[in-house]
Amino acid sequence: QVQLVESGGGLVQAGGSLRLSCAASGRTFNNYAMGWFRQAPGKEREFVAAISWSGDSTYYGDSVKGRFTISRDNAKNTVYLQMNSLKPEDTAVYFCAADLPRNGFKRAYWGQGTQVTVSS
Repeated sequence: QVQLVESGGGLVQAGGSLRLSCAASGRTFNNYAMGWFRQAPGKEREFVAAISWSGDSTYYGDSVKGRFTISRDNAKNTVYLQMNSLKPEDTAVYFCAADLPRNGFKRAYWGQGTQVTVSS
């Protein structure tokens, strides 16, 4: 079992930055790929970023490439999402996810989410 807790969300002006954190517990952290997803009201959940257990491979959704950076610190069992140049379209609840690499987050553990609101 894996427990995930996101933090770091808040209200920020367009062009600003936020750094989200996801603290994991309950299981060996290094075995899991980690990802960030987001969901805005009335919208489907959207892939944002993912990182392999080693941190050597990262993936980003097209809408955030060049602006967001995912990283992980396995010693601290924590995954981060650095969000720069934020846009109002980034407003959503951001969820951290953990899954075995082959599952493609289809059977992921999920955090409770943290709200990110970007004002224009």
